[in-house]
Amino acid sequence: MRTLFEKWKPAFWNLPVHTQGPFKHMFNFRRIWKLTVALTAGVTLLPLIAITLIDYNVTQSSIESEILLTTARSVSNTKRSISFFLDERKSALDFLVHNNTFESLMDESNLARILRDLQKGFGGGFEDMGVIDAAGLQRAYVGPYNLKGKDYSDQSWFRKVVESGIYISDVFLGFRNVPHLVIAVKYDLPDGDFYILRSSLDTYRFILLLSELELSGRGDAFMINDHGILQTPSRYHGKVLEPFSLPVPAYSDRTEVHEIQDVKGEPIIFGYAYIPNTPFILVIVKLKRAMMKSWHQTRLQLIGFLVASITIILLVILGVATYLVNNLYVTDQKRLMSLHQLEYGSKMASIGRLAAGIAHEINNPLAIINEKAGLIKDLFCYKKEYADDPRLIRTIDAIIASVERCGTITKRLLGFSRQSDVMLQKIDVGELLREVLSFTGKEAEYRSIDVTVAVQDAVPLIESDRGKLQQIFLNLINNSFAAMEDGGHLEISAVLNAAREVVVSVKDDGCGISEADLRRVFEPFFSTKTQKGGTGLGLSITYNLVKEIGGQIDVESEEGVGTCFIVRLPVDAQPKKENPK
Repeated sequence: MRTLFEKWKPAFWNLPVHTQGPFKHMFNFRRIWKLTVALTAGVTLLPLIAITLIDYNVTQSSIESEILLTTARSVSNTKRSISFFLDERKSALDFLVHNNTFESLMDESNLARILRDLQKGFGGGFEDMGVIDAAGLQRAYVGPYNLKGKDYSDQSWFRKVVESGIYISDVFLGFRNVPHLVIAVKYDLPDGDFYILRSSLDTYRFILLLSELELSGRGDAFMINDHGILQTPSRYHGKVLEPFSLPVPAYSDRTEVHEIQDVKGEPIIFGYAYIPNTPFILVIVKLKRAMMKSWHQTRLQLIGFLVASITIILLVILGVATYLVNNLYVTDQKRLMSLHQLEYGSKMASIGRLAAGIAHEINNPLAIINEKAGLIKDLFCYKKEYADDPRLIRTIDAIIASVERCGTITKRLLGFSRQSDVMLQKIDVGELLREVLSFTGKEAEYRSIDVTVAVQDAVPLIESDRGKLQQIFLNLINNSFAAMEDGGHLEISAVLNAAREVVVSVKDDGCGISEADLRRVFEPFFSTKTQKGGTGLGLSITYNLVKEIGGQIDVESEEGVGTCFIVRLPVDAQPKKENPK
């Protein structure tokens, strides 16, 4: 089975490259085709690919920048919300310290009232409230637990609030075993002593604030402390008070967003911000792959569009280049065919003139020989001693018969040489075939080729050009002789078919023609015998001669079996006329 390339291969693809002459590059059609395809494809596809790559990179960079900017905006807005939440509560405690005396705060009924007011004013969040003296003892407490009299002097938060005046703790479990944080405010008394107003806040408001964020790309928002401990629960990175799986980010006084890899090597968008005056770090993590999902779909569409565009462009380029170069090849073949036909016609005319001259030169002595031989025979007949000698009479008759045979051959040679233009006449196909075979009889006899001619009785005289028919069948017979080994068989038959056509078949048992070459046997300059002197013009000229007299020619062949050329000649059809130029 032929490959797709062999099926659609252009006619010029296997054309031998001219290796001589100053303009040989102009006839290398395969090279012209390749250059045309390469240059056209380069000029067409390179800008398309360049624009696509630029658009691809610009779009991807734009989307990545938009992701980073959106994440940074989310981190900044959430940071402000959390800072406002904590600052609001710090300010409330600071206001209470400065607007209430130590004695009034020590009154637990008054302290309970203050706690209720804070819970109403801030919508919850304040869990309890206590007053702690300079020694670290909780002197007054209101809340759900019995913490009055508890000593905090050994607690780190107590030391920190003493040093800084205000303190916000990490989230811890504490006595109540519930995650919470502490805000403590120090107030200096006139006598040089001090006390601390301390309140516990639950983390529900933080969790609610972070959970309400609309984050795409499997986004996760949570808080950690500076030791990498989760202060709020995370969707994908652990529970409260569990260690964070990634390193603690470096301190920065502004919002930072980076692209890093998680513990699994997956690219993530990591945004964070340190909450001022707190141990908290706000973290927002997004999975880059999920964020880029829409871009990946767009990218596939873009790549698909590019591949489809390149495919269509290449098909168009290949089709147009093949069409143009093939037309150029066909035009060149027609030009060469016309030149070679002109050369062939001139050659045939020269051979005809030479043959005519030779025939005339031979006919003159033949006429003298015939005349003298007849005279000698007449003289022998008048004298009895010669007339009764049969050997002399047979010799004279042999001379006269040989002269007549030479005359017949020269007449055929003259008839063959005089055929140039289309001359219609009534022709006996069987007689014409035997006449053509007379020119090749010696070669057939020398090579022991068995030639049989079978002409159906129903074959009528046809009106055609005798000279062109002679050239047609002479070319076909010579072609068959060239394909056969010595001792081959040539069968020539002529029949009348139902379409009133005389069908002449020239069948040999030679080497045959391959299937690939069978489609090209009538192309100009195509020959399988180029190494043996073949020019590739014989069958092409034969094809044109058949068309000129209004006939058709076909070929059937099988490698190793033989070849049969079939010529269909109309009985009454007019020959094809050349268009005037």
